[in-house]
Amino acid sequence: MKRVITKLLSVATLLTVIVFASCTNELNTTPPSGSSQDAEALFTNPASYKQFLAKLYAGLATTGQQGPAGSADISGIDEGFSQYIRGYWNAQELSTDEAVIGWNDGTIKDFHGQTWSSSDGFIYATYSRLAFQITNCNEFLRQTTDAKLAARNVSGTLLTDIKTYRAEARFLRALSYWHLIDMFGGGSLETEDSPITYHLPAYATRVQLFDFVEKELTDLVTDLKDPNTNEQYRVDKAAAWMLKAKVLMNAKVYVGTDRSADALTSITKVITNTSYSLSPKYKNLFLADNNKNGAQNEIIFAVSYDGINTQTYGGTTYLIHAAVGGSMPAANFGINGGWGGIRTTSSFVGKFNGMDNDSRKQFYTAGQNINITDVGTFTDGYAITKWSNLTSTGAKGSDSSGNFADTDFPMFRLADAYLIYAECVLRGGGGSAATALGYVNALRDRAYGNTTGRISSGDLTLQFILDERGRELYWEGQRRTDLVRFGQFTGSTYIWPWKGNVASGAPTPGFRDIYPIPSNAIGANQNLLQNPGY
Repeated sequence: MKRVITKLLSVATLLTVIVFASCTNELNTTPPSGSSQDAEALFTNPASYKQFLAKLYAGLATTGQQGPAGSADISGIDEGFSQYIRGYWNAQELSTDEAVIGWNDGTIKDFHGQTWSSSDGFIYATYSRLAFQITNCNEFLRQTTDAKLAARNVSGTLLTDIKTYRAEARFLRALSYWHLIDMFGGGSLETEDSPITYHLPAYATRVQLFDFVEKELTDLVTDLKDPNTNEQYRVDKAAAWMLKAKVLMNAKVYVGTDRSADALTSITKVITNTSYSLSPKYKNLFLADNNKNGAQNEIIFAVSYDGINTQTYGGTTYLIHAAVGGSMPAANFGINGGWGGIRTTSSFVGKFNGMDNDSRKQFYTAGQNINITDVGTFTDGYAITKWSNLTSTGAKGSDSSGNFADTDFPMFRLADAYLIYAECVLRGGGGSAATALGYVNALRDRAYGNTTGRISSGDLTLQFILDERGRELYWEGQRRTDLVRFGQFTGSTYIWPWKGNVASGAPTPGFRDIYPIPSNAIGANQNLLQNPGY
């Protein structure tokens, strides 16, 4: 069975229609009552619990009830734009040195210039997607309380399984709350214990949301399966440790307190208490068979994509198609045509200066100008060839039309854990400097195919880590968070082309380190507080 999660999607879609049809944006309002009778009927089938869980995972990949378009989860914006990974990726990458996009869709180019406003439709779509995902996780947790399960006479193995399912749902909710904390600061804190009658949730500060997520990740890990023992695409203890490390390593930004030591404790568990290992080939991590070509041994948690079962214009379908244009042969990427959109800046290209033998240096330069005179011209800016819908054997993905990709999106992978460990050591969090150096050099050995790319202890600085994170993790939705943590996203410390909406780059104000709470959300719930500067 190629994909455990997507195999359940047809039933999970029906579940959404039954249970979530009346749901509105829970971070603004909560779903009205009236679906409980349908839910009770649904859960007379023991298989429904796992199908419900499948829907929660699918919420990271799909956009609606039939895909790729026609019955969207979120109205008011193009369905493809509302997809979780696509929206998150745009916010995390298009606002940085790693990516620009040539299209004129709405306000999309405001990401490059860091000139967005609280009425930005793309920001609202991402905020709404986070809210929708949290709402669904809350509903699953409401339907699986001890009292509900006892009333339905659930017992035995199913009862034990549901305990694990609940921990996974709490993880997925914590993931979305982390994205909310990171991108938007404060918001609303709604859980399975919140009222199900109509109400306007109170505003929760960034600190309150941070405290909730940290406690959740501490508490839920006990009920998750041990590392490397769950079904593929379902999370285990390692994923919780990884998420907790990523939350804590950014604590200085979120709550003003350095938690590098605690982050190092959590990330050490990921590295030493699991059997994850680096994929021998970096390229395999981003191919259509990255679920089985060896890359799966490095990927701690992936969002599953399947060209037949998860058809969407977001996710890796977007990352592959939109990155192909100019003279790039679409067939070389397993697709039927390029969309001529995303490229990179000369500043990011410069991170690989003198590193021609580094296999992570995946730029398409034929007919491309390194400098971007016109963001709307695809041939201005080097293209990136990192993502592909071809397998490691050169075969095309499962969708014979070439429209939709099979390539999974690695949310967490071991290489990131190695770099987190090294950064925590450098920030005074404890650990071993020699071990940190060994982890970084393991990544460089893979990148070069030998030991010629190794660095010495004197080279291992915080600036090197930031640059190495760029080289290793570019176009994986990490860059904005990293630049903010290093104090280089806004301001004048680091300038790249089109930052500040100037071709050569210009400083930007610090309030743009977080996005605004969308004006539509505040209009629906005036308890929400706008972030300073917007």
